[in-house]
Amino acid sequence: METEKFCRFSEEEIKSVLKSRMNEHRYAHSINVAERAVFLAKKYGADPEKAGFAGLIHDICKGIPNEEQLSVIKSAGIKPDEDTLKSPALWHSIAGAIYAEHEIGVTDEDVLNAIRYHTSGRGNMSILEKVVYMADLTSAERNYPDAEYTRKLTDHSLDEGIAYGVRWIAGDLEKRGLPKGRDTEALLEEYKNVLITYEERK
Repeated sequence: METEKFCRFSEEEIKSVLKSRMNEHRYAHSINVAERAVFLAKKYGADPEKAGFAGLIHDICKGIPNEEQLSVIKSAGIKPDEDTLKSPALWHSIAGAIYAEHEIGVTDEDVLNAIRYHTSGRGNMSILEKVVYMADLTSAERNYPDAEYTRKLTDHSLDEGIAYGVRWIAGDLEKRGLPKGRDTEALLEEYKNVLITYEERK
């Protein structure tokens, strides 16, 4: 991967940074998401190199403490809304995009947005954003209920994968008493009429 196309560091340097900021499981997940993102990008028309790079670094702030994530966000002049403040699981995505821009030197807006919205999603996502969003949700090590079905569904149709995925996420958040947030709500609204036509469910 020629990461220098998108930032100041080589692939080896990027991986070294990742290893210093996350545990082995999270690092393996990052590698899996990068590989999955390249596959989905080639299938659905996103730039495979951008997808692989964004997938590789999407969780670059996941391994640091929540309070540090929030500090990164606030230091960038971003004031999270109430729902975001109630949802620490979203903070690493926002902090990750900031870190990628200011510490790694990423300037590509689509890559930064793919990192920023890989957890929440949002309305009107670019193809690259959609690919990274679903690569994260369907990476090889994912084993949540329906993970294998969601992988197969996404291979069948990116839009059906997103529709199913965001509905599953919204339901999980509701069960845990957490707010969906305006970005996830916007994605739900956009995909509310998308029918799931893929029937194989094993």
